[in-house]
Amino acid sequence: MTVVYCLKFAGVMLSMILADISWTYYFMKVEERSSFSASMWSSLIIVFGMFTTMNYVDDKSLSIAAIIGAFIGTYIAIEMKKTKEKKVINVPEKIVDNLVTE
Repeated sequence: MTVVYCLKFAGVMLSMILADISWTYYFMKVEERSSFSASMWSSLIIVFGMFTTMNYVDDKSLSIAAIIGAFIGTYIAIEMKKTKEKKVINVPEKIVDNLVTE
């Protein structure tokens, strides 16, 4: 395994991670009916997907990097969304707790 291959593998995996995060946020923004944000995420999907595809078309073994990247990207995006939602939900509970104890 050469250094160039390892760099390509890491690049494809990172690009697919970013593409999958972009897909996840794209769907969230479409659901929110946020036209501009959804359009920006859509553009990023094309950029990252294009980079990924251009690299693994020449070397099919890089599709493993794309698969791993897709898994990691979706996992990260969902966990980030859950963390953000948890913070939003916990704020009112703290306010209510403070009002009850005073």
